[in-house]
Amino acid sequence: MLNIAFTGGGTGGHIYPGLAVAEKLKNLSTEYRIFWVGSNSGRDRSIVENADLEFFGIPSGKLRRYFSLKTIPDAFRVAAGFFAARKILKKQKAGILFSKGGFVSVPPCAAAASLGIPVCTHESDFSPGLATRLNLRFVRKTGGRVFTSYADTARFMPAFTEMITVSGNPVRSVFRSADPARGRAFLGIGPEERVLFVLGGSQGAKEINDLVCAALDDLCRHYTVVHQTGFGHGNLQRTKGYIPLPYINEEMPHVLAAAELVMGRSGAGTVWEAAASGKPMILVPLSGSGTRGDQVENALFFEKAGAAIVLTDGNETAEKLCGAVSALAEDPQKRRAMAAAAMRIGDLDGTTIIGDSINNFLRGKSWV
Repeated sequence: MLNIAFTGGGTGGHIYPGLAVAEKLKNLSTEYRIFWVGSNSGRDRSIVENADLEFFGIPSGKLRRYFSLKTIPDAFRVAAGFFAARKILKKQKAGILFSKGGFVSVPPCAAAASLGIPVCTHESDFSPGLATRLNLRFVRKTGGRVFTSYADTARFMPAFTEMITVSGNPVRSVFRSADPARGRAFLGIGPEERVLFVLGGSQGAKEINDLVCAALDDLCRHYTVVHQTGFGHGNLQRTKGYIPLPYINEEMPHVLAAAELVMGRSGAGTVWEAAASGKPMILVPLSGSGTRGDQVENALFFEKAGAAIVLTDGNETAEKLCGAVSALAEDPQKRRAMAAAAMRIGDLDGTTIIGDSINNFLRGKSWV
């Protein structure tokens, strides 16, 4: 039995791609035992255990590029996380650690490197985040591998180019075989209804919610608006042409398959799942203070490829949103072109590339 450790968390975007790779590895060999090292707070444990994987919780602290009163206690949590992860990895006899990023991943990667366990990591966004930059040294020290969603990401890591494989973002296989009829049945709508699917990420997004509410009457002229609002974002009621849901879990791929158009933030999970499903997108990236601009970079990549329309730099208004939705609703040729562009990007199957690469490494072959 070969023990494979996974780490990462804090948001669904740092967990679901890892689960996709875990699923691939389990399908490749019954000899693999896979477990997850993640934060002992938040929803990480429930998401992982619902995927039928063992979960080991560790203390976690946020990594900041600026000083805050929370920096000192978080530093102690990071240190505690290192020792807890080291104990887990040693006891569970991990043969390799795959990191999906996020601040939770740094202590386990450091712990793995201290034990001589090979570390590999995946960066979902166009430019690497702080966690990935910190984890690069552990990858190099252990002879591991860096996987990236975008080819251009390598230019941000010039000293590590020999360790990089461009893989795309891992997406669960169900997104490539989802059933739109099942999605419609879940929503309680008929086959003739056109669907605009609005996503704000697993936590929801107030800006997206406010935009949709302000534009709702106009959006409903063209579509049934299915809106994942996030928990704690108001008590929105279902009306004719509008279906608000706090969170969609297992039925998410099928609802996405039923959509004609997708609107949302441009976190890696949203854009790559939509791409794998071949959906045209309207993206409203998180921008401004408090963000490093990764969502803007992701959005502009998909816009340049012809798969998305981006509303940013002051264009995040109800009027602009209505105009973009109306134009696409009335132009099937444009929608088909955008869907084809999205599918071309989504055809880069990160789940298979990363899974096969880890499998080869564990079988004594070189990284691919």
